[in-house]
Amino acid sequence: MPRLDAREPAAPSTETPLSQRLRGAPADPQKYAVQVLASRIDGHGAFAGEPIPARRKIGEIRGEAISVREARRRARELQRIMIVEVSEQRAIDASQSSDPLRFTNHACTPNASLRIRQGRVEIYAMRDIRAGEELVVDYGLSHHAGRLRCRCGAPNCKGRL
Repeated sequence: MPRLDAREPAAPSTETPLSQRLRGAPADPQKYAVQVLASRIDGHGAFAGEPIPARRKIGEIRGEAISVREARRRARELQRIMIVEVSEQRAIDASQSSDPLRFTNHACTPNASLRIRQGRVEIYAMRDIRAGEELVVDYGLSHHAGRLRCRCGAPNCKGRL
């Protein structure tokens, strides 16, 4: 497991202590520091702001809950799609979200996985992830319907999304 070099300062904690949280306020869904930076894959990407151990929840992608029908309509009109279908009827449109994980790019050899749990879009580390490494998931079936060229650069790249 990678270790944080003692010469590198640890990232400041962004978590609000339990004693200072408002009663009934939702907990911060981001479990690890994530930064949005320019990506070699596409546009902007989500990058680990600190080491993330394997099999840990990194955080969530939140957004507007919409119908799948509306999601598919929006996907036809958008150049950048930030929509995840969470069930046969519901989808999350994260295009207006402030969550940094909405910038998670696709890669054919991912280091993280996207899971749908109780209507939430969660991202988990598949292996140990170094600070500064881009977080990438395999989108699987997508609204791109094979029309978008994959730019992940992986040796096993499927070529299209």
